[in-house]
Amino acid sequence: MALWLRPSPSHDLVLNMVARRLLQTFRLWCSAGPASIHHTSSSSPPDLKNKVLKVLSRYFYDIEIFQYWGLHWKQWRLNAKNERIYAVESLCGVNVAATYYALSQNGGVRYSGREEWIRANQRGWNKREIMKFKDVPVECVDLSNSEVNYIGLGNIMELHQLRYLNLSRCAYIDDWCLSRLQVFGPSLEVLILAGCPQVSERGLASLHHLQNLKYLDISDLPNVENKGLTRILLEEVLPACEIAGMEYLDELKESSVQTEV
Repeated sequence: MALWLRPSPSHDLVLNMVARRLLQTFRLWCSAGPASIHHTSSSSPPDLKNKVLKVLSRYFYDIEIFQYWGLHWKQWRLNAKNERIYAVESLCGVNVAATYYALSQNGGVRYSGREEWIRANQRGWNKREIMKFKDVPVECVDLSNSEVNYIGLGNIMELHQLRYLNLSRCAYIDDWCLSRLQVFGPSLEVLILAGCPQVSERGLASLHHLQNLKYLDISDLPNVENKGLTRILLEEVLPACEIAGMEYLDELKESSVQTEV
């Protein structure tokens, strides 16, 4: 089981060593190129290629380490940004905690009975203003264009009166994330998933739990192959919902374009 831990100083030392090795490799490659160019006709292009490959092979393991730690650092940063804010939740309640999370993702929230949205500005957000709504339920959450993932959705799972959720153009929203939305079955009315590259037919099929859904935007989902059949399925399981962004003929149009190409 993988553990996403914050890199220690020893990890930084390893990364510095790898960076120095890569720099040495680049310098050797640069020095090998001009030397081979000025050689006589006996020096052929394959000789240069073999020399470069030989130099790179000495440091291939270091390159793998660099990529390994780079991926781990990226995953750790993503998970750290999406950690559940238990401290705020225990002190101020789930509504304030959800607001803090949405604002940290450059999103916004709207409380019950109010028309205006609370969003972060260039100076951040007014914490005192948020505390005024400690006992007011959050009805709308906008997390569009954010880095919300499966872990981050835990920050809004306790919003039992959530009616509107915008997850459009979120790179890390996938089928597993959609399976968590079933907790909003009694309340959610509007769900926007437009432009989520990892959402497929399987994830959309799990939306049958949202029986109170009135509007669903599933436009621009490149990972959905059978768009016509998917729309038919959604109309069957969500008969009272208006489905936007996916038509019956989309699949035929895409197939005709591929045939012409």
